[in-house]
Amino acid sequence: MQCGYCTPGWLTATAALLARVPHPDDARIAAELAGNVCRCCTYPRILRAVHRAADLMEDPEALLPVPPPALAAGPVVLQAHYRAAYIAHAPLEPRSALGRWQNSRVTVWTGTSTPFRARRDVAAALGLPEQDVQVIVPDYGGGFGGKHGAAVAIEAARLARAAGRPVHVQWSRHEEFHWGYLRPAALIDVSSSADASGAIIGWTLTNINSGSAGIVGPYRIPHQRIAYQPAESPLPQGAYRALASTANHFARESMLDELAHQLEIDPLEFRLRHLDDERTAAVLRAAAGALGWPGDERPDAPDGSRTGSRTGRGTGSGIAAGTEKGGRVATAAQVRVDGDGALHVLRLVTAFDCGTVVNPENLANQVEGAVMMGLGGALFEAVDFADGQILNASLSAYRVPRLPDLPEVEVILLDQPDEPSAGGGEAPIVAVAPAIANAIFRACGVRLRSMPLAPDGKVSSGNGGPSAGGLATSRSR
Repeated sequence: MQCGYCTPGWLTATAALLARVPHPDDARIAAELAGNVCRCCTYPRILRAVHRAADLMEDPEALLPVPPPALAAGPVVLQAHYRAAYIAHAPLEPRSALGRWQNSRVTVWTGTSTPFRARRDVAAALGLPEQDVQVIVPDYGGGFGGKHGAAVAIEAARLARAAGRPVHVQWSRHEEFHWGYLRPAALIDVSSSADASGAIIGWTLTNINSGSAGIVGPYRIPHQRIAYQPAESPLPQGAYRALASTANHFARESMLDELAHQLEIDPLEFRLRHLDDERTAAVLRAAAGALGWPGDERPDAPDGSRTGSRTGRGTGSGIAAGTEKGGRVATAAQVRVDGDGALHVLRLVTAFDCGTVVNPENLANQVEGAVMMGLGGALFEAVDFADGQILNASLSAYRVPRLPDLPEVEVILLDQPDEPSAGGGEAPIVAVAPAIANAIFRACGVRLRSMPLAPDGKVSSGNGGPSAGGLATSRSR
């Protein structure tokens, strides 16, 4: 599928067909589904998908990822499990709308990122033609992907019609947490293998639940198997800044560092070896150079002696890169881990290539905001829930980044005047968490594979570290 608009119809028709005919041939499929239209004309893929669905109905275990043969062939093979928690958008202005009726027409003022969808939804909910619905979007207090649709607009319009006068609906903070939707949680399994020269030869990544955005990386790997598996979520979930790209980058960039460590190769050099895209390589070099890669790394033993073993406490640098919505981004992080495990993020350097830079000041503002929002999701943001109830549904209980959390932040913009401009609001968030996780490992030897990395402000090996059994390793010489 391409635009996806026809997908629900194809799924419904295919399910009905396979319930009657478990293994239809091409002619039967074409005859039975002749009433469905794909304007993008992806009919060859649709035909293959119907046959694949028939096979899976007969053998559901075929959905389980099967590692490519290259994984078993490499002398170094790693397997790890990564996680990302549900997090909330927590906009300072909860959802709000004002509805007003005049001459059987309704006007709704509301903060929404999708005004045309909101217009359509209001019209459908109230039984009106779309031309009798006007949606006006004033400046509003943040959305970050959380203000799609028209739920509060429909409420305001219905109440205004019933009251016969304009009605303003303002959700409470409690309602915003409970009746809005969240960034999806993620469970991601990654397997990788490398040959004796240090080249990655096999890679599998399976994302369960959070989505496919950013699931394919920029690195040159000859044998890959990438899969996204939807799941039934216990909480409402939807769009969030950069969608699932943050979780997928966290898993991929963490695994790359783990593989580089196993191969005893510098993580920056390891990435550059596997890149054909010079623009991605350029942001990596820029971020690393500004940080002073690999930085002043001082891995100390718990007793304070210098051991060089990267256990105990010390400072460390980490780096991560990726692509999102046409932009290339790399973040280099420097952290300090104290003897008691207390984590301090000292510096974050983000290099960003979004093609042609039109307004450098505004773009830098977007990058800085994305980096700090990424810091919250990386370190401490998480929705706490039980029995269908969110337990930290307030800004006093749900921690978001505040001024004391601010490390030294540097933004480097790589202008590409010959390339079209890409969006600047989402891509810079994706490399923050893996860069910090990689820096933590280089500082103290603890590998964290679950976001948030340090919800109580301390590094704990129980959060996906070596003692948690999150990594399976094999190496042959």
